[in-house]
Amino acid sequence: MIAATESVASINSKDLACVVCQAHSVRLLINVDDRTYHRCDRCDATFLDPAQLPGSDEERAHYATHENDPADLRYRTFLSRLSVPLLERLRPGLSGLDYGCGPGPALAQMMREAGHSMTTYDPFFAADQATLEMSYDFVTCTEVVEHFHTPFAEFRQLDQLLRPGGWLGVMTMFQTQDARFANWHYRKDSTHVVFYRETTMQRIAEDLGWSCEIPAQNIALFRKRNSD
Repeated sequence: MIAATESVASINSKDLACVVCQAHSVRLLINVDDRTYHRCDRCDATFLDPAQLPGSDEERAHYATHENDPADLRYRTFLSRLSVPLLERLRPGLSGLDYGCGPGPALAQMMREAGHSMTTYDPFFAADQATLEMSYDFVTCTEVVEHFHTPFAEFRQLDQLLRPGGWLGVMTMFQTQDARFANWHYRKDSTHVVFYRETTMQRIAEDLGWSCEIPAQNIALFRKRNSD
């Protein structure tokens, strides 16, 4: 029974384009907990089968349980893993966007305290489309990109939001050993649907003409090319 399921999924994998890079180099990685995960051999992304993506009501209910209090020192320490290396690369007084800020935009508050002006956007909690019609010196995405249902399109939207020379700071838990994937707590979150490796981040940057640094574990800092 398991072998038959894997066979069907493997055939379907070959028909899929990677949700991150759109390459047709996808294979079955694993079936676990009634979910099918695919792997792209071009960018090393792992992603949930598109037919199994959670609905918006399930996502909203899950995100509403997050306790992202801007005054929580432990949470601020967690976010500082992104904010500290990003701030080291930013000039004073820039304009930023916290993309996917959630119900408690703590990182936006931290960046304001550091002297930058901040706008927030979240499709569930701060869905002002006007914020997506502007451009910014930097964009932050903390614990966001693993939720992207269409990351290929989402990263291109982020590119449009960045001014030439702008920075994109991403925090997500990088996937490492496939042997641990089935029992990985990050996978078990039903709203986490795409998983990146460091090599995935480098491929995203290459495809978009960005540079990419990995200053710390689970942190990627991208920079958009300056205008010629």
